[in-house]
Amino acid sequence: MDYSREKLKWNGWGWLAQDFDLHGREEGLWAFLQSQLGIDDLPNTPAVAMEDMPLPENRLSRSQIAELRGLLTEDRVCVDRYERLFHAFGKSYHDLIRLRRGDLDEVPDGVVYPESSDELAALTQFATTHHLALIPYGGGSSVVGGIEARAGGRAGVLTVDLTRMNRVLDIDEESLLATAEAGIYGPQLEEHLQKHGYTLGHYPQSFQFSTLGGWIAARGAGQQSNRYGSAAKFFAGATVVTPCGTLHSITTPNSAAGPDLRHLIAGSEGVFGFITEATVRLHPLPTARDYRGFLFSEFKAGADVIRQIMQEHVDVAMLRLSDADETWFLSQFKSIGKPASWASKATSAALDLVGVGEKPCVLLVGLEGTTTSTSASRVAIARIAMGAGGIPIGAKPGKGWYGTRFDMPYLRDALLERGVGVDTLETSTTWSNVQHLHQVVRKQIATSIRRHTRVGNGEPIVMAHISHSYTDGASLYFTFIFPMSLQAPVEQWRAIKREVSDAILENGGTISHHHGVGTDHRDWMTGEKGELGIAMLKAVRDSVDPHGLMNPGKLLP
Repeated sequence: MDYSREKLKWNGWGWLAQDFDLHGREEGLWAFLQSQLGIDDLPNTPAVAMEDMPLPENRLSRSQIAELRGLLTEDRVCVDRYERLFHAFGKSYHDLIRLRRGDLDEVPDGVVYPESSDELAALTQFATTHHLALIPYGGGSSVVGGIEARAGGRAGVLTVDLTRMNRVLDIDEESLLATAEAGIYGPQLEEHLQKHGYTLGHYPQSFQFSTLGGWIAARGAGQQSNRYGSAAKFFAGATVVTPCGTLHSITTPNSAAGPDLRHLIAGSEGVFGFITEATVRLHPLPTARDYRGFLFSEFKAGADVIRQIMQEHVDVAMLRLSDADETWFLSQFKSIGKPASWASKATSAALDLVGVGEKPCVLLVGLEGTTTSTSASRVAIARIAMGAGGIPIGAKPGKGWYGTRFDMPYLRDALLERGVGVDTLETSTTWSNVQHLHQVVRKQIATSIRRHTRVGNGEPIVMAHISHSYTDGASLYFTFIFPMSLQAPVEQWRAIKREVSDAILENGGTISHHHGVGTDHRDWMTGEKGELGIAMLKAVRDSVDPHGLMNPGKLLP
């Protein structure tokens, strides 16, 4: 894939040439949203053009720019409008509404493209000398403010784009390990591994536009992490360039030589240094893949089935349970502009007959491995699901999800053009608390949207699903759609975010399961880690970055 910056959207999601394909059903979608949200009109809310963006004055002097070009090359030191705006924010709702409005407090003064650890070491010394902040940047897909160009009181900001460090350095087939440079995009890495018969198996929704280093730095989790593990599990070792030197973590399957430093690297979000190389654990490519669905009359029944599958240690790649409102919304969305078929009417009647009702919950089950292992798992899961009242609905829903699993972020851009806000948040908790947290957070999202939205007499669209599961608990992933405040959308978002985040922490959830902390969750870190825990993390930061140059304002309160 060609990841040239001019091929990517600077103020939206993904490829410049790709939008969400509504197949001519736009008017039906707008009418559906107006009806659900109780609003009379969806205004046109176009983004400010790049040439009309107010661009803060560049704080780098000519001599500093010349010195940077001496450290790298002229073409790898960029101070033009396009590069500065492209690297100003990530891809969260909060980021995009500011970019679309031209609401920019800070942008990077320069963007640099190193190609080696030695060049990164030279850049850290340059930044120390000139008192500049350094922002590590991979694919730019952060949804928590993890790559905002914040100077933090320093003399300027350099965003360090690592995507030219994109080589696979080694594949150890005997140990099932691979070492690659951290700036490699997901598809680039998988293409190389699969040529040798292996996979990392890490497929977050941002897979096409995120990098190996970003996955580790944010402690991410992919959609098939039940089988392949999250970043913290597949991460086996790294090289990290810090302002005080280079750290090489040892790659062993296990060690009792004190605390494992890899656990400081995973989730560090660039505040300790640049991840330049990473060693990861591989899996043989699956020879069989099976994705299918079950319907349940209530969310609790589906959640109990997931818990039983996990606690019986059934080999599974993915378990995704949509609650009734998410199942209903996705069904309605797919049917917009289409007449109800005889088959769909018959299916609804049959579901009513067996007690599932009008708003069931759908569980998608993904299996990957050998033909033997997937067959055994399919039998075991059918036994558990049908024993709990689940209705099998075949492979079509699973195949449909699998084929479009990277497309939904494009829909957000279309909705933003019509004054409709879409945001997500996620958390995790123990099985004994899943039902309570699901209900409390859903209620708080709806309450907060109503409190901070002055238009609409309908209800905000609030939906959730279990996205990742474990023997002791699960992740809850919430999506909500609401009328944007056209006058103060940032203030509206902040108020909703604050109230819902408070509810998550107060009711036994983590502030983030796999999105990370960045700026958006930073204020809740002390509540989760405690004063002493934060002091420990700050002590680590101060030992490798005493001047606080690395990604200021992120992770640590």
